[in-house]
Parts: sequence; C-alpha cells; structure tokens
Amino acid sequence: MCGIAGLYHFDSAATVDAMLLRRMCDAMIHRGPDGSGQRESGNAGIGMRRLSIIDRESGQQPIPNEDRSIWVVLNGEIYNHQELRRELEQKGHVFRTTSDTEPIVHLYEEFGESCVQYLRGMFAFAIWDERRRELMIARDRLGIKPLYFADTGKKLVFGSEIKSILQDTTISRAMDLGALDAYLAYSYIPAPLTIFKSIRKLEPGHILSCSSQGVKIKKYWDLSFEPDYSKNETQLSEEFLALFDNAVSSHLISEVPLGAFLSGGIDSGLLVARMAQYTNEPVKTFTIGFASQSGIHLYERPYARMIGARYGVDHTEFEVAPNVTEVLDKIVQAFDEPFADDSVVPSFYICQLAKRAVTVALTGAGGDELFAGYDRYLGLSLSQVYSRMPGFLRNRVFSGLSQMIPSTSNTHYMLGHIKRFIRMSGGDEAARYRQYTLSLPDHVRAQLYAPEILGGIQMAETEELGIRHFKSLKDASIVDRALYQDLKSYLPEDVLTLSDRLSMHHSLELRVPFLDHKLVEFCCRIPAALKLRGFTKKYLLRKIVASYLPPEVINHRKQGFSSPMASWLRHELKELMCDVLSEDVLKKQGYFSPTSVRQLTEAHLSGRESHEKVLFGLIMFQTWHRLYQ
Repeated sequence: MCGIAGLYHFDSAATVDAMLLRRMCDAMIHRGPDGSGQRESGNAGIGMRRLSIIDRESGQQPIPNEDRSIWVVLNGEIYNHQELRRELEQKGHVFRTTSDTEPIVHLYEEFGESCVQYLRGMFAFAIWDERRRELMIARDRLGIKPLYFADTGKKLVFGSEIKSILQDTTISRAMDLGALDAYLAYSYIPAPLTIFKSIRKLEPGHILSCSSQGVKIKKYWDLSFEPDYSKNETQLSEEFLALFDNAVSSHLISEVPLGAFLSGGIDSGLLVARMAQYTNEPVKTFTIGFASQSGIHLYERPYARMIGARYGVDHTEFEVAPNVTEVLDKIVQAFDEPFADDSVVPSFYICQLAKRAVTVALTGAGGDELFAGYDRYLGLSLSQVYSRMPGFLRNRVFSGLSQMIPSTSNTHYMLGHIKRFIRMSGGDEAARYRQYTLSLPDHVRAQLYAPEILGGIQMAETEELGIRHFKSLKDASIVDRALYQDLKSYLPEDVLTLSDRLSMHHSLELRVPFLDHKLVEFCCRIPAALKLRGFTKKYLLRKIVASYLPPEVINHRKQGFSSPMASWLRHELKELMCDVLSEDVLKKQGYFSPTSVRQLTEAHLSGRESHEKVLFGLIMFQTWHRLYQ
C-alpha cells in the first residue's frame, strides 16, 4: 500500500521539478511511512511513498523493466502477482524483486495499455515509458484505490490524494459550485468531480494516457447485468462460496500482522468465518461502540461476540464517548474535500484501534451493493407495486396518512421508513431511485443557498450525476439498475473513499474480498429476485451464511459502524455547530442563507425535526472551508 504522484509537461523541452515531486510524495507520508522513491526523466516524473506489505526488503519503487526504459509505481495490492510472474518468466522476462508491483511493468512490455486487464486486485498505478515519452495511469475496476489528476493545458499533475496535487501552487484552489451542490445532495462528491474546479477523479475502470498530443481517457472495464436463470439457488450458492473463498485466501497474503473488522452483520461475519479456515492462528477482529450524552449506545458487540466465540477469534472491543470536535479537522484533512457520511467518526476510531495491533485489515464492504442490502432497494421494489395502485389511494389515503407521521428523532424506525416511502414513490423509476439516495432534496438546497450562489448552480447536472448509471442500464430490473448506480458511484466515492482515507490516515491497509472483480461479475449475474425477495434483503446471501453464523446475527437489523449523530448535534457538537453556522460566519462567507440554516438548526435542537444529515454536512463543509480556502 502506497501513495503515488507524478507530473508530465506537454512541452518535451520542459524539466520536472524534483523537489516539487518530493513534496507531493511527502504530503502523503501517512500512506507510506516505510520509504519513498521517485524517477525524473526530462519532462516527466513519478514518485511514491511506501507502506511495506509484500517483499518488504527489496520491493522499493519505482521499479523498472530489464533495460530500465519503463518504470512503474503502484498503490494497492495485486493478488494474482505470483501467477503473473510465472507466466511472464516463461516469456523470458527477468525479475529483480518478489514484489507484486514488478509484474505490471513486464505486462506493459507485453500488452501495452491492455496490461490492466490481467490484474486482479486493488490498484492505482502509473507507468512511465521513457522511449515513447508517454505516461499511463490507471485505477482499479471498482475504485478501491483513489487517483486524482489536474490537466492545466501545459502539464498533467496526478496523485493518490488531492493534497499531493495541491503541493503544486500553480494548481488553482477555486471551488466548483457544481461539486458543492452534489455534495449537499448526496453527502459525497460523485466522480469525476472534486470540490476543486481544477482537479478531477479518474473514474474506476478507466485509463488515462498522456503524451505530447495531450490526454486521453478511456474505459477498460464495466459490469454486465445479465441474470443467469439456468442455475438454482444451491448451484449459485456453491459457486459464490467457491469464488468468495478464493478471494478471501488471496487477500490474506501479507508479511505483516493482519486482522478483520467485525461489525456484527452477515457480511463481516461470513468474512471472518472463511478467514478462520485459512489461518493457523486466531483471526484478530475489531469492533467499536459509541455512547452519547443522551445515553444512546450504538454498537453490535453481542453479535460480534457470538461470531467470535464460534470461530475462536482474538477479539478486541473498543467503546468510546468521543470528543467529536477533536477529530473533525483530522477527518477533513484525510479527505481534502467535504465528506458528510457520519460513519466517518466511528470509522476513524476503529482504524486507530486496529492499527495498534495490525497493519492490514479485511472488511465486509461491498456486500450490500452486491446483494441488495440497503432499504432503498426494498423501497424501489415496493414502489413498483405502489405505482400501480389507484390514484385516489396513493394521492389521498396514503399521502394523508403519511402527513400524520411526525419527522422527529423519536419517530419509530418503521414509521419513518413508511413516511419516506410514500413521499418518494412519485415520478419515473430514475427519479424514485434518486429520491431514496438524496441527503437534501433540490427544493431544500435551493432555499439553503445565498441568491448569488444559487445563480451559479445547475441542479440538472447534479441530478444527472445521481442517476446517469441507473439510466444507462435500460433493460435491467429496477433493483439491478439501482445496484449498478451504487456500484459505479456510491460504493467507490462514499464507502471506499471513506475506507481508504481513514485507514491510510492511520497507515493501515484495508482489503475488501467482496469486491474481487471476478466475484462481483458473478454476483451481477445472480437474478435480482434472489437478492431481494418480498421484504427480505440479501435473500440468497442469508441462505448462504445460515451454515456459518448464528440465527441472531442473521436476523437482527444491522447497524454497522454507525454513529448517534442526531444526538451529538444536540449535545457534544452543539457548541461547534452554533459557532460555525452562526449568522455572522454565514454572512461573511456568502454561500448560505443564514435564515434557512437557523431554521434547520432550531428545529433540530428543539427535537421537532431531525436534520442531522444536512447539519453535519454543513459543519464538515465549514471545517473544510476553514482549512483549505
């Protein structure tokens, strides 16, 4: 695991600033505290910071080919590197190291840009071809590892994190208002946008090539949702387990201590169950719980203990009543842009906890997107039935009943979902999906902005970012279309971004076996009716794990690494919220309407309504603005 960076001047007579490249790499020392390296060659240069996991002694990067004409830097892990090495040696290639990075440079010699098709793992890498004077950068298929770039017209600057690119003071820090609106709409900024106009994300499954002719970006991989109806549940379950076991075993390759996050749900539970089959020592597992001043405790420790007891794990629990204000600056600096998924707080602490014992941890991320684990998939499925009901039932009876359900923090979980379901069931299928994913509806955001800011925002573009993948999958079921959108956007830019930034902030590598691309491709062929059946989410996965997990684990409502944010905003974060969202501060900045923000704040503090998503989002934006603008 590393951080990579580089520069390419389109003017072949230009020379790369070696000290700038060093600063770009050193800005990511948390990603690689064990070493560094760089290669400059006229108008181009690549560099890295290294966290040593495989071939700790001789795997220093950049790594060249035999005649030192092609160089590579890698952030990530290539799980099939030993197999690739054997095949490449048979073709006559000579290896200098046993690292998982070196096969990439020899694959490039053989296949050029198509080398990426042979890799199985999580990666972002850069190849510098000195003979051709061409640079190539690539991001893995699912977006597990990040990659950012800035094209100024005179040069290309890239890095694993935005802070690396910002070391180049010629890169503008001007804010992208479209990205701001997308952030408030979805709680994260969808690719290819970042909060900076000049910096963009290379999207998952894409290659960027750079030469004197300019920059070209192309897709090298995509998902295909073609349900396989020829196999029954037993056959699909057996094939899934075979692929999952293969992914888990390959993800255990490491020369440093390794463990797993155990949330108490079925995804991490199955992961730990299968890890136990491949390790000689007890699996080190970690879980975390939180308390707030209101007495709310959010954790799944009893379920994690059940799993741990069954498989004899070395389990560590950590309960904190966190000083949330103390870690917000660190969290924002880990992301370099606003990010408002409130699980950042528990995730920060569990990464901190795990790093005390291990350098690598496996997680169950991806299971919800593969097997329809979120409530929105159930809502979408039910909306198909609801939309066929007579209009007077939908528009008068049910709508009237929903108005009677309060929107307070005390509203029962199920009643709150019924209210949201009825409110979000209008419009076409894409509009319905988007309603389920919005943190802040369009009309509320419109009221939130100051007039001059609202005039610079195109909400239609924000809407398109939230449904573009959903709409492109025209012939699939509504559930498959939602899964596709989430796998292409929410998963990489929210779930995996959170995992990468907060783990690497603590120099911890996270691995995600559920997102082995061969396993993902298989899961996309499982019919949607076997993922969501009636009111049962993750139907087939629940049947698969029945042999491995206690019934209590399978049947309880999963919380995961959630936080009591609504309570924190009324207690632990109240003073900070009132400070950064004060009328004086908002007037000085000029982005938001002080009146609208005050109304949201007062309603939340009084308990009349719950607005934790937008208020936490505003706090994180204000923190980012103070640190970066």
